[in-house]
Amino acid sequence: MSIKLTNNQKQSMLWLGVAAGFILLLSLLGPILMPFVVAATLAYILNPFVDRLCKLRIAKRFMPRGLAVTVVLILLIAIIFAFFLIMVPIFQKEIPQLQNQIPLFLERFNTMITPLLTEFGVSGKFDSQAVKTLVTEHLASSGDVIGKAILSSIRVGGTAVLGVIANLLLIPIVLYYLLMDWHSLVHRIRNFIPRRWLNSILSWTKEVDSLLGQYLHGQLMVMLVLALYYSIALWIARFELAVPVGVLTGLLVFIPYLGFGFGLFLALVSAVLQFNDLHGLIAVAIIYSVGQVIEGFFLTPKLVGERIGLPPLAVIFALMAFGQLFGFIGILIALPASAIVSVALRHLRTSYLGSTFYRQQ
Repeated sequence: MSIKLTNNQKQSMLWLGVAAGFILLLSLLGPILMPFVVAATLAYILNPFVDRLCKLRIAKRFMPRGLAVTVVLILLIAIIFAFFLIMVPIFQKEIPQLQNQIPLFLERFNTMITPLLTEFGVSGKFDSQAVKTLVTEHLASSGDVIGKAILSSIRVGGTAVLGVIANLLLIPIVLYYLLMDWHSLVHRIRNFIPRRWLNSILSWTKEVDSLLGQYLHGQLMVMLVLALYYSIALWIARFELAVPVGVLTGLLVFIPYLGFGFGLFLALVSAVLQFNDLHGLIAVAIIYSVGQVIEGFFLTPKLVGERIGLPPLAVIFALMAFGQLFGFIGILIALPASAIVSVALRHLRTSYLGSTFYRQQ
């Protein structure tokens, strides 16, 4: 029994095969796509700012798009550079103090914990001397170990190191050309969509664009408010590194869980190094607990509105999945990319529930 296919069916199978081959090719080229994925994500975020700059009048003429793109890229590089300038004083001040302060903190911890253990009927003593020796030896040799590791990695994996550097240098170049040709590129992609699917896909993209726009705008406001809150709260608690730690914690909020955890870790280290009692640790616990309450119950519902609508387990899975696929960059784009997936799944669910495959008994 032979099955005859119409011309439309044959063409559909042909182009579906071409699409499948293209997706397979992209998966094989995954290791070299990182700068293009990052540049495309940044281009999507930065294009509205470029469009607004293009509408500004300079000498009775609108700003050229090339000049607008250059201004936006310079501002982006300045922000990234400022981010690293915030981190430098933190590590410059804290790392050299660890060798001397951590052993003292272990001694204080031992003095405090031993009576508590005795009250609960636990006999024993926290061996702070062994931990102190271990920490001191590792910190004393950390510089040599790190230097040897770097030299070894350069000797063994020089090609990989050069590849990472090349990718980092390639991102701004790709980003520049994407921003320059963004509207024509979007128009070309639209022309490739089959006409019978055009209205549906355009409706989906508008929904995704609205969702991402609200999310990015709200998330930016949350970051600014929390950076201000943590900086002021740590300053009131007399932390020496209140501003850099507070600003860094606020900026890292866009990475769910990981950003808050890293900021909390830096604040705890600062407390251990600066204060001789539990005052600093208690202050950190109070400040960051209040910060989480403010973010979870006020800022995120009001400014972001939980537009993506992903439960916590889905957020954790998205972070792990995109991190596995794209590394650290995947963690950064996990939530925005999940918004696209959530919209697609929502429409797929609606189509499935309305299909005869589901309704037929």
